[in-house]
Amino acid sequence: MLKSVFIQSPQVVHHICRMATKCTVSVIQFTATNNKEDNFNSVKRLIEKAVEQSAKMVFLPEACDFISRDKSEFKELSEPISGPLIKSYRDLANTYGIWLSIGGFHEKFDENTIYNSHIILDSNGNIRGIYRKIHLFDVSIPDKNIHLRESDNNIGGAQIVPPFQSPVGQLGLSICYDLRFPEQSTILRKLGANVLTFPSAFTSGTGKMHWEPLLKARAIENQCYVIAAAQYGKHNEKRTSFGQSLIVDPWGQVIAECPKYSEEIGSDESIGVATLDLDLVEKVREEMPVFCHRRNDIYSLNLIGSCQEIDDNRIYSFGDKDIPGRTVFYISKYCYAFTNIRCVVPGHVLISTLRVAKRLQDLSEEEISDLFQTTIKVAKVMESVHKSPSSTICVQDGKFAGQTVPHVHVHVLPRKQGDFANNDDIYLHLARHDNERSVSALRSQEEQIEEASILRKHFY
Repeated sequence: MLKSVFIQSPQVVHHICRMATKCTVSVIQFTATNNKEDNFNSVKRLIEKAVEQSAKMVFLPEACDFISRDKSEFKELSEPISGPLIKSYRDLANTYGIWLSIGGFHEKFDENTIYNSHIILDSNGNIRGIYRKIHLFDVSIPDKNIHLRESDNNIGGAQIVPPFQSPVGQLGLSICYDLRFPEQSTILRKLGANVLTFPSAFTSGTGKMHWEPLLKARAIENQCYVIAAAQYGKHNEKRTSFGQSLIVDPWGQVIAECPKYSEEIGSDESIGVATLDLDLVEKVREEMPVFCHRRNDIYSLNLIGSCQEIDDNRIYSFGDKDIPGRTVFYISKYCYAFTNIRCVVPGHVLISTLRVAKRLQDLSEEEISDLFQTTIKVAKVMESVHKSPSSTICVQDGKFAGQTVPHVHVHVLPRKQGDFANNDDIYLHLARHDNERSVSALRSQEEQIEEASILRKHFY
């Protein structure tokens, strides 16, 4: 069954004469299964329908590539971004001359890491943005027969991706469960978003109560368009999705909608089409300037440890030592992370402040906060890369605490069961690792650069 729904809000009609700020978009809705070829063919049919209705950008739901039946199938079906499925999507975007939001792709980053990734393709098929879902859906509601642990298969992303220019304006990327964390949407609005996206596979139980109210709330409170393409129906014996793909305007009105799940309807392939008008966004914000009324003197909402650009040609200061830019894999506002010349365990990395400071007590509160937030972010990635369930995180704060480089830095060491005969022996090795008694071999700069190159892909 293929159908389309088109609803026009009064505000959009009112601004119909100002075409320069308008863009027609489409959300698509279908029932994905574990058959990737069938899923792609469904997407292709729906994109063709959207193009017939003049859509310039098409938004696909979360898990548009597949929904697996079990964990082994999940790993088997996942692909890297360089794989054949994204190549097919890129060809599709180029063929029809449209932008595509691939709302949730199971990105096989490496053998140990799979991300739930929202990928944006431009009308030439080029990748213009990648957001890796940061909030993973680990929920059990027995009376609704909901038992899902996304973290059993996926790794959470490491950052909110700033909005970027698209045919619909400044586009902010999220995925499904992110919808329940309004801070993310508000940060995206503060960074300049006109449009917020929530590709989803919302469960049928929670969808009945929460789906539409949450989407309307994100639109109203941030004065943005909200675009939410959704999975629909029964994917397998364990999974059923609510459907009701929606486009909501900045005033909270639904301007395009697809069907909600119904056992009587069964499977569903449908599209919703609407024209977005950025003049309406400006009008709503001018008439009710809520972001001007925020009390930043009382509360604030900002990104913690947001990525800063790495300069490969720069030499970064580390006490009396020089750290080549190519060995650096992450930079926040106040600190940077780099690969280690001598590792106590595989994945042993360092995080140091950008400003040379000898002791923790020499740092400002903001620098301390950034240093330890960055440490947590880096440790999470290192555990993922090395399939490690734990980390030793250590600061040697001063000469008599074992600090050999007089510059504040944190050691992050991924840990595994049995990596030392006695667990606390790691501190002995750490105390010796910079002197002649160390059992850790010096690494070449080429080794450090190669490791940094791999790690950067998790942050940038």
